Amino acid sequence: MVVELFTSQGCSSCPPADRNLGELARRQGVLALSFHVDYWDYIGWKDPFASAAFTERQRGYAKSLKQRYVYTPEMVVGGLAHNSGRDLTKVELLLRAADERDGRRARPALARAGDGVAVSLPATPGVEGCDVWLVTFDARHSTQVARGENGGATLVNHNVVRSIERLAAWRGEAAAWTVPAARLPASGVAVLVQMADFGPMVGAARLDR
Repeated sequence: MVVELFTSQGCSSCPPADRNLGELARRQGVLALSFHVDYWDYIGWKDPFASAAFTERQRGYAKSLKQRYVYTPEMVVGGLAHNSGRDLTKVELLLRAADERDGRRARPALARAGDGVAVSLPATPGVEGCDVWLVTFDARHSTQVARGENGGATLVNHNVVRSIERLAAWRGEAAAWTVPAARLPASGVAVLVQMADFGPMVGAARLDR
């Protein structure tokens, strides 16, 4: 199950969701990723892990999930549903609902290929119209925040995404890609297979290099 937290070190409401993501990151079968958005960077503290690309991903979800606006913290579970992620009990309900959802599953695989990684997908009949995303992430960062809403606090973030790129559109055929080390700025790598236009996740894999 893929859980994506859209967060910012400049947001005073985010630390509880950040801690919950850390709890989820330790669970078997959960790929928990922390995407730091950049729209808080102008309010006293510039998040060193924020990216406009991550903000655009969140906006894509806002459109897909019919939200009126983006917000932080926001936890998206399986590409299917969202809430703030501040209450782990509510997140558990979303996880269970996503597990019960009926749908075909893609089975991506990641392997080392020299200094890079090899991504592969077996033929999967009945799965069409997907995007294949490559994500790199750092397992943990501890940051002393000097200013802004969290000024004076030391924040711990887990599975901090450093890059995301769309490898390809995929229609269920057998496929493979090799990604060189120059495109892998972090030690953790994940591949997400998702219905196009920020739809439900249909498969994921991770590799710690």
